[in-house]
Amino acid sequence: MSSSDVAEIAFDVPGWPPIKNEALSLLSASHKQHDRVRALLEAAAVASQSVGWKVTDRLVGLDVTLRAPFGHPAGDATNYLGGIGDVLQDKTNPINLDLSHLGPLQQVALYLDDRQIVRVRYDVEPADSPSYSVRVVVLRTP
Repeated sequence: MSSSDVAEIAFDVPGWPPIKNEALSLLSASHKQHDRVRALLEAAAVASQSVGWKVTDRLVGLDVTLRAPFGHPAGDATNYLGGIGDVLQDKTNPINLDLSHLGPLQQVALYLDDRQIVRVRYDVEPADSPSYSVRVVVLRTP
């Protein structure tokens, strides 16, 4: 990693994270969580532009802090983490999936493949309304 590479990106997203809990791709135009996917991609796009983030091929850590009413999320950690992991990976070569409904958001990615995630941290905090923070940290070369 050169000294000009950004080693960390963090951002907040309003609402619940996308949940991966069915065979239909979260990126499908007909997925019931389409709005959650768009919100995550929009927040990642703004943060990426702000810090100069480039899609990494390195191993990464994913930290998620979910803020939920009464401290009780609507879903479970593994489904939230899977949804976030999938949405933030590279989408330039989808197999049998039209992503044109995402417009420029289909180009938003923090890493090439969610298999690069080798460290995960997940926390839940009580809040008046749902929101979450995402932090991706470059750890080392693959």
